[in-house]
Amino acid sequence: MARVLIWALVICTALVKTVAAQGLTIATVERPPFSMQGGTTGFSIELMQAMADELGREVTFQEMDGFGAMLEAVETGAVDGAIANISITAAREAVMDFTLPVFESGLQIMVDGGSRVPLWRQLLTWQVAAYVLLALGVLWAIGMVMWLFERHKQPYFDRTLKEAVFPAFWWALNLLVNGGFEERQPRSAPGRVLATMMVFASLFVVSLFVAQITAAITVNRLTSNVSGLNDLDTRRVGSVNGSTASVFLDNRSVAHLGYSGLADMLDAFESGEINAVVFDGPILSYYLSERRDTSAYLVETVFRKEDYGIALSSGSALREPLNQALLKLREDGRYAALVRKWFGG
Repeated sequence: MARVLIWALVICTALVKTVAAQGLTIATVERPPFSMQGGTTGFSIELMQAMADELGREVTFQEMDGFGAMLEAVETGAVDGAIANISITAAREAVMDFTLPVFESGLQIMVDGGSRVPLWRQLLTWQVAAYVLLALGVLWAIGMVMWLFERHKQPYFDRTLKEAVFPAFWWALNLLVNGGFEERQPRSAPGRVLATMMVFASLFVVSLFVAQITAAITVNRLTSNVSGLNDLDTRRVGSVNGSTASVFLDNRSVAHLGYSGLADMLDAFESGEINAVVFDGPILSYYLSERRDTSAYLVETVFRKEDYGIALSSGSALREPLNQALLKLREDGRYAALVRKWFGG
């Protein structure tokens, strides 16, 4: 009986060592800074390597063509698991298992700052220029008419035609802006009628310019500032097909273009095909940090918090060992060191 127990113990030990020696095949996809350069570096890659080391197992990363293909490989058991920026959702949990969260994330908006029109450009339009030229022409014409009425009535207008061109315009401009000169009130009946009409007309002219400036400022704010989803109505929005960001936008009826992958979406953003992106905040933040010359900016608001996890096939025996390895990395500080390395805090 003792020999049987000893042999059973030896066999179990050998089986455990065999299982421990088995390598892990983990699918991934290009998602800087979580997985980059064909699955050779990145936060998620280094975290998975550290967890595999903790379990005493070799890990091989298999880069997939897209996010959907990666998750499908997990569902079918073609790989042992998958890691990148995989959000833990109810729909995914229904068909596969997840480890404890390995990273806290959320959806954010990246906006092309170059599409913001400066206020001075909103004001200096051809329409405003036409108003200004028309107003100057009308003021000059009124001033010259006043010169005809007043040239023999008061010294200010008692000038030749050549000499009166600017003084007459200056008088009309001051009447429009300041109500005129107290000592240069019209003395002729036609002049007084004309001056009275100008005072009333000035109310409408000034109101017109104020309305134009107010409208320009309002339009500038609406088209330039993005602080929430409601501000995306004036933007061409993009996201990745099948991502939690795309589902989030669909649920809130936000029109957007879908792209097959992150690279395609960012290419469209850089080319100007879209001027706003809704996607995982850490990925967008890393993208901007690598392109400091860009005018794009990230809206600080996090619209939906998410947890990333390691995806495993349903009922996988790896779930508990990986959870224990992750907790060990958190307790001894190695996890925090990885976060500081890739995200600075």
